[in-house]
Amino acid sequence: MNPHWTYAVLHAAAFTFPFLLSFDRKVAFYKQWKFLFPAILIVAAFFVVWDIWFTSMNVWGFNADYILGFHLANLPVEEVLFFITIPYCCVFIYACIEAYFPKLTLEKAQNSISISVMATALINGLINYDKAYTLSACVLAALLIAYVVFIRKATWMGRFWISYAVVLIPFFICNGVLTAKPVVIYNDAENMGIRMGTIPVEDLFYNLVMFLGVILLFEIFRSRKKQELHLT
Repeated sequence: MNPHWTYAVLHAAAFTFPFLLSFDRKVAFYKQWKFLFPAILIVAAFFVVWDIWFTSMNVWGFNADYILGFHLANLPVEEVLFFITIPYCCVFIYACIEAYFPKLTLEKAQNSISISVMATALINGLINYDKAYTLSACVLAALLIAYVVFIRKATWMGRFWISYAVVLIPFFICNGVLTAKPVVIYNDAENMGIRMGTIPVEDLFYNLVMFLGVILLFEIFRSRKKQELHLT
């Protein structure tokens, strides 16, 4: 295979299976698209701006050997697609757990898990305030969790944590390929330098912000529709 197709093929491999199973009768994920895609696009817009900024600051960069060469500003088009295909796959897993295991909610443990992750993220971010990737990913994760738990008082956080744990399996495969080649090149001066294999530990919080941000909007849009149907 031409190595320039590496990032694009990785997208196709990650997206194909969840997309085809979106038409499964029990999950019927395609019926949720009207809530999902607006949520994905809003979060993607934020991440694209963040990505453009950090690429310009040399926090990370992209290996020209493994991309097609088409760009949006300084981002490969494959990187832009990342913020669409990967959240789609993550929310698909969330929807599958909701459909097949409706009683699996971690209701009693969800706040403890949320507070533990939030505290870990915040402490790491503040200790490493001089490292752009660590500070931004960790503090954003902590603030988003705090908003969802204490302000939105979301009842679905237990299901989110279960889904996030499952998402870590494809996460390690996908990010492992991206960082092993490497397709994405990280400036270790801007992160803690701690790797899970070849993956910076900050990626856990970066992906958490992306996944939780999409789920938050997805659930808001779904609940509004339910309220409208109830009123009618």
